Amino acid sequence: MNQTAKFRKLFFLLDVLKLALTAFGGPQIHFTLFKRILVERRQYLSLDELVELNSLCSILPGPTSTQMITSIGFKKGGPKLAFLTLAIWISPACILMGLFAYMVSKLGIDLATLNFLKYLQPMASGFIIYGAFQFVQLFIHKTYHWILLVASALLGILASTPYIFPILLVLGGVISSLINQKKNTEKVQPIKEINWSNLLLFFCIFLLAAGLGFLTQDKSVRLFENMYRYGSLVFGGGNVLIPMIYNQFVVFKAYINANEFLAGLGVLQAIPGPVFSFASYVGGLVLAEQGFYWQIMGSLIASIGIFLPGILLIFFVYPIWNQLKTYAPIGNAIEGINAVSAGLVITSAYLLFLPLAINQANMIVLLLTLFTLLTTKIPTPFIVIATLLAGFLV
Repeated sequence: MNQTAKFRKLFFLLDVLKLALTAFGGPQIHFTLFKRILVERRQYLSLDELVELNSLCSILPGPTSTQMITSIGFKKGGPKLAFLTLAIWISPACILMGLFAYMVSKLGIDLATLNFLKYLQPMASGFIIYGAFQFVQLFIHKTYHWILLVASALLGILASTPYIFPILLVLGGVISSLINQKKNTEKVQPIKEINWSNLLLFFCIFLLAAGLGFLTQDKSVRLFENMYRYGSLVFGGGNVLIPMIYNQFVVFKAYINANEFLAGLGVLQAIPGPVFSFASYVGGLVLAEQGFYWQIMGSLIASIGIFLPGILLIFFVYPIWNQLKTYAPIGNAIEGINAVSAGLVITSAYLLFLPLAINQANMIVLLLTLFTLLTTKIPTPFIVIATLLAGFLV
């Protein structure tokens, strides 16, 4: 029995590695891949459990898809398997972005050199629109779901900033809880055992990093503090993180220039895994002038800083989640949170496409990507490769 359990955990980690190497397109597409592989094919959890996890991770700061897959690892094998799941999920993307930071710093790669990446952003918009379509099919079933979907999408677009995301998610949960307040839920006992250590560690690291950064003014310490702060405060995924990093490291501190930043952003669209891996690229460039060793350390420091707070929060919440969700106000809020998250996917697609020139080529790439995802089962890596080839040829 012991041996069988070990093999099951190994097969699970192999599935995580497969996802880490093939999951292009951001958290919305990641969700559909988790549904296809981890729910439908492998049955590691039910669809209802995945939907509930999406709701939980949407209202927590940090990388949503990373928190989701880490939680699934926790469900399958406790904290140890969760840590292994996290490491395998984030490593390929962080390593690739760290290597690209080295290439940029040593070879002087710029936007002109990377012109073949020009169609990746409209491709990514197509991915997100497809994700929105999947979310609508999965989460939108009632009249008030449609109202929350349309309202959150419009408010997100009118505000033109993803910083409104957490407010809308909380409002959606409150509205759903009020509408469903008469819904029957099983009687639950008060939560008796809560392990506060991860939450306490979350706040201690936050305060210690801020204090050391202020006192020492050391660039590596400040890099960790900045990334940890963003990982603690960012809701809505990479679409919120990217502008925050740009303002901090390009505009305010001028640690890297705009061309370096945009080159990394282009490559980010071409690699699988979490969008938060962009921190690895930025960290490598920030400490590049201190030599090869410190450049590697910069990527590592930034990666730990950006992912750690969200993981500490999920390690605190997930062990008591099965009890929390049975309380009527929380259980009844799940539908509204997911409906709003579907609307915010539409907002994300708009915000991602907004900086692009609206021309024939970009629209063709976007529509072809969307058409391919909706009508075929072509794996996403092949879509990315085709988009890169189009950039080379056109």
